[in-house]
This record gives sequence, structure tokens and C-alpha cells, in this order.
Amino acid sequence: MITSSHFLPQEVIRKKRDGAVLANSEIAAFVQGITRDEVSEGQIAAFAMAVFFNGMNADERVALTTAMRDSGRVLDWKPLHLPGPIVDKHSTGGVGDVVSLMLGPMVAACGGYVPMISGRGLGHTGGTLDKLDSIPGYQTNITNEKFQQVVRDVGVAIIGQTADLAPADKRMYATRDVTATVESIPLITASILSKKLAAGLDALVMDVKAGSGAFMPTMEKSIELARSIVEVGNGAGVKTSAIITNMNESLAPCAGNAIEVICALDYLSGKSRPARLHEVTMALCVELLLTAGLADSELAATQALAGCLDNGRAAELFAKMVVELGGPHDLFEASARYLITAPIIKTVHAGGDGFISAIDTRALGLAVVSLGGGRRRASDKIDFTVGLNNFAALGASVKAGDLLATVYARDAHVVDEVVRSIEAAFTISDQANQVILPMVYPAIR
Repeated sequence: MITSSHFLPQEVIRKKRDGAVLANSEIAAFVQGITRDEVSEGQIAAFAMAVFFNGMNADERVALTTAMRDSGRVLDWKPLHLPGPIVDKHSTGGVGDVVSLMLGPMVAACGGYVPMISGRGLGHTGGTLDKLDSIPGYQTNITNEKFQQVVRDVGVAIIGQTADLAPADKRMYATRDVTATVESIPLITASILSKKLAAGLDALVMDVKAGSGAFMPTMEKSIELARSIVEVGNGAGVKTSAIITNMNESLAPCAGNAIEVICALDYLSGKSRPARLHEVTMALCVELLLTAGLADSELAATQALAGCLDNGRAAELFAKMVVELGGPHDLFEASARYLITAPIIKTVHAGGDGFISAIDTRALGLAVVSLGGGRRRASDKIDFTVGLNNFAALGASVKAGDLLATVYARDAHVVDEVVRSIEAAFTISDQANQVILPMVYPAIR
């Protein structure tokens, strides 16, 4: 057992550099050193690079994840005597992925308690917190006590990571981001799960994206990450499963911040439930109810979820969460007053006849960033009003002049460039694709 007085970070780095397996005590001491500022940025970078090239076995991944979880406070829900399990879902991120805003209240309406700690946009992917920040008054930065109170009273709260939850991850991620080690699957696994497990979960479902708008570059890598998260989550004592979902086109027919919140409100209220978005949302909700023991079959879970949408209970809980976290009382009734879209509207049209055979979904996400709806640097201020809407669907038959997308912009100088990038993102071919990929792949448990 390594004690703090005998701990030398460079020896842990050397051992992993040479491809050896680290002991749990070595990993725990290194993470403790990160938390206490006894390990330098250079040492974190060297460790991350050693893991990037040499990997970690399952035991090492569990040890790293639990050490990072335990680097700060782990929420304890037992004193609240809640009558249901503590559950959550996490997505690797994509374009138009607004699922969290519906899933949280839907699962809460079915008996789960959902303390959802979400993130901001990263690269071309949108962030749940940025979407919620477009709601006037909504507070994503609150105390753990307030967080637990809202979860107890409403059943769901969606907020940002508090300073005392998995602080080691914050330092390690910042270093990985600037040292080209973000893509390491053991490090991704530990980063995602340490924050989720610090929320004191009983069950977790992971949504791992695959396709042109996904964070992971290939289907093989997406499957590898999903399996790693399931193995480590279960190894750390939380019932965990994963679903691979298709990100070869925007999940919602829109991308942005206020625009996606409008989409979520329309979904919850029943005004509009786009087919792809509904399929993925229902699949993840069903899997979470099954994993958490809130339903004993897919049919029972599906019926319960459909019921909470049809009777308005899910919408009611979302509205209640918004009010509890500082937002307006009449968000559903007066959404146009609160969720404003940018004043410059430009439509993008097909240049010829044919079928939409491919969509560069990443390019659509980057178009939102170019409009000001995402960040190039962490310090960038986001414009919540800009975005894209009315996407043409993959596989659709189009004629010259048909609508491919609508652009909402504030800055006239960037509009023409964004229109050109969207035109280039849609491939129109003479023949329709023969192979139609599923939206949802079988669960990994």
C-alpha cells in the first residue's frame, strides 16, 4: 500500500509508460495527488499519454474511476428516504441531441429520481447546460443541497457539475484537452463515470453515438467505449447498460440552444414528436426503466412512458423543475416570449434533383458554432438565439430548390459562409441508399 509520504508520481508514470499494470493503491495515490495539487500538469500529461498508448485493463479502469469519484463528495440519498431508485442517462454528444430534456421528466414520471449532472458544448456537439441557459432565470450552478431538494420534490433536476463533485476529473480533463489525449477510452470512461457515480446513482444508461456527427470516429470505437463504460460502471457497483445510437444525421430536425429547447417543449406537450428523436428517446427511457427495475418488460416500460406523455405528467414535471431552478412559471404557455430566435433568417435549398445519400452532421454542428451558438474557446460567450432548423432527412427525395435547412443568425457577415457549409454538408445522389442503418442498436449490458 502506497502512503502519501512514499508516493512518487514519476514512478507511477514510469510503470505505466513501460506497459505494466498499476496497483489500485498506486492509482488512488496518483489521483489523490491530482486533487491535492501534489501532481503537476506535466505529470498529469505524461500519465495521460502513457495510458493513451498502453491502455488499462478492467481492474485499472475501475480503480481510476472510483478514485476520481472519491476525489470529492459523493451524494448520499439515503437520508431522504426516496421511494424510487436514483437513475441517470449520459450521452457522448452529437448534433440536435436534446434527449436529456425529455428523458429526465419522463423517467421521473415513471417513479425514478433523476439527478442529472450535464455538460456544456464541446467542439461540434451541443451541451445540455447551454440549452438550459437559454431559459431566462434557469440556474444550472447550484449547491448540492438545493440539487437534492429539487430532485426530492420534483423527481428530476438538470444542473452543471458542482466544484466538490469529482474535482480530480476537472484537472485531468483540462490537461487531456490540450495534450491530444482526450480520445483514450480508459480516460474517457473514468471521466464520464466519475462524475455520474459521484451523483450517487443506482442505475445508469449510456447513449454512445456512432456516425458522422459522433464524438467517436468509428462504429468499432463507439462499441469499445460502450463496453468499457458498462464493464466499469457495473464493476463500480452501479447497474449500467449502454445503447449505440445513430448520429449520421441530426437527431432532432434542428440544432442550436433556444431552438432545441422549443423542440423539447413541443415534444413533451405533444405538439410535435419527430420520429427519429422519439425512437431514441423512448429506447433510452425504456432501457433505464428496465435497468433500474422500474418496469419488468419492454412493453410495460413503453406503456408507462407513453402514458406520462399523453396525460401531461412529464411536461408538468419539466415545468416544475424549471420553476424550482429559477425559470419562468409559464414557459410552455409563453415559450415564444422567452425562447427568442435570431432575427436574420436564411433558407438553404437543394442544388439539384435526387436523394439525400449522406449528411456531414459534424459540419452542421460546426455551422452552429460559426453562428455563435457554440464555443471555439472555453471563454467564448454563446448566443442562445442562433441555430438551424427544418433539416431535410437522410434518404429523402428532393428536387432543385427544395428546403435543406433554415438558418437563424444575428451576424449578417457569417450567413453566406454558413449557407455554403450547409449546402456542402448534404450529398445529393441519383440513387437512394440501399442500406438503411438503424437509429438504435441492441443494448449492451
